[in-house]
Amino acid sequence: QVQLVESGGGLVQAGGSLRLSCAASRSTISINSMGWYRQAPGKQRELVATITRGGTTNYADSVKDRFTISRDNAKNTVFLQMNSLKPEDTAVYYCSAGIYAYGSPAWWGQGTQVTVSS
Repeated sequence: QVQLVESGGGLVQAGGSLRLSCAASRSTISINSMGWYRQAPGKQRELVATITRGGTTNYADSVKDRFTISRDNAKNTVFLQMNSLKPEDTAVYYCSAGIYAYGSPAWWGQGTQVTVSS
């Protein structure tokens, strides 16, 4: 079993920046993909960005050129640097992890709220 603990959410004005972090508990399970999803009120959870152990990244079109995902494999930690934030980025952000490079995550964090005011 893998536990994911997120931090870094909060309230920011439009145009501002936030950095999310997520640490996976130590486990004998080899984590490959880590990433971030988000869910706004009344909407389905959607992919924001993912990164494989090898460093291959994937972004939603809505966040390309504004958000950057990175990870520290040695610490099983993933980061999401969010710049030029918009009110439509307001959502609960969930960290994810999986044993495969692609496909649905196997584990989820508890979520952290990001609110962008106009």
